[in-house]
Amino acid sequence: MQTQSIISSLMSGHFQHIPVRQVFLVACGGSLVDMYPAHYFLNEQGENLRSWMMTANEFVYATPHALGESSIVIVCSHGGNTPESVAAAQLAKTRGAATITLTHNAEAQLLQWADHNLLYKWGDDTLVTENPMALILSLCVDVLRQVEDYAGWHDFQQSFGQIDQVIRRARTQVAARCADFAQQYQHESLFYVLSSGASYGHAYGFAICSLMEMQRLDAASIHSGEFFHGPFEVTDNHAPFILLMNEGRTRGLDQRVLGFLNRYNDKTVVVDARELGLDTLPVSVVDYFNPVLFYSIMCDYRAALADIRQHPLSTRRYMGVVEY
Repeated sequence: MQTQSIISSLMSGHFQHIPVRQVFLVACGGSLVDMYPAHYFLNEQGENLRSWMMTANEFVYATPHALGESSIVIVCSHGGNTPESVAAAQLAKTRGAATITLTHNAEAQLLQWADHNLLYKWGDDTLVTENPMALILSLCVDVLRQVEDYAGWHDFQQSFGQIDQVIRRARTQVAARCADFAQQYQHESLFYVLSSGASYGHAYGFAICSLMEMQRLDAASIHSGEFFHGPFEVTDNHAPFILLMNEGRTRGLDQRVLGFLNRYNDKTVVVDARELGLDTLPVSVVDYFNPVLFYSIMCDYRAALADIRQHPLSTRRYMGVVEY
């Protein structure tokens, strides 16, 4: 992947005489959500390399002391002109960090502050391995391979080669389910979205972006491991629960939630990565590909809901419309 050449270039250039100590993952909204799997991966697999994941404005206003020449700062902005993200990239450069930016806009302001930029494709025919979530994960896997000789790198490359086919099959598999979901829940006003592991970030993203932003519906994300430590008290048949069930080490957390919901809720929607074919990936890295799968699948769920509600995904009341 293109990410390998970028990281190799940084290691032979910027970091030739300076060790990499930190990776900062900085963005806003959906772009920040795309960074969660990479952050989860680095925290789990890195021995000495430290990972930070921050919303861009906090990165600017409450800048970590560690930011400096030993840092890689990855900044993602879909349109490339999000003021908070541009300011974050500029700050990173002024502090001497190496910057990698991602956007789909070749004229983006963000590029002014990039040592390297990944210009990703966007559209229904785009391979999932070319979207920001997969690219950022790949960047961080390549960093850890260079810095700590990460042993799972080859299994990642195999999985990147498999995941597009898995997702194509899974989207066909859920097509009728998406239509049924939209038909059944079109009049609901509140959704709870649950998951665990590397996929918790996507549960959060589906709540704040797909439901709150794009459909103007109330939503909350809940970590499966935290469900029984407070949130489960709201369980009844009033609101639907969407459970993104992982393949891998945290599956047991999701299964425990499902067992409870099957007893006390009759509006539970389950999207199961194992049933959708993710178990064909190497077990050593499958955890990190759950959210890559869920991203594509849940785009189909939200599109079906938007169609039946006649509320286009692009409709906004405030974003880009008023001063804020």
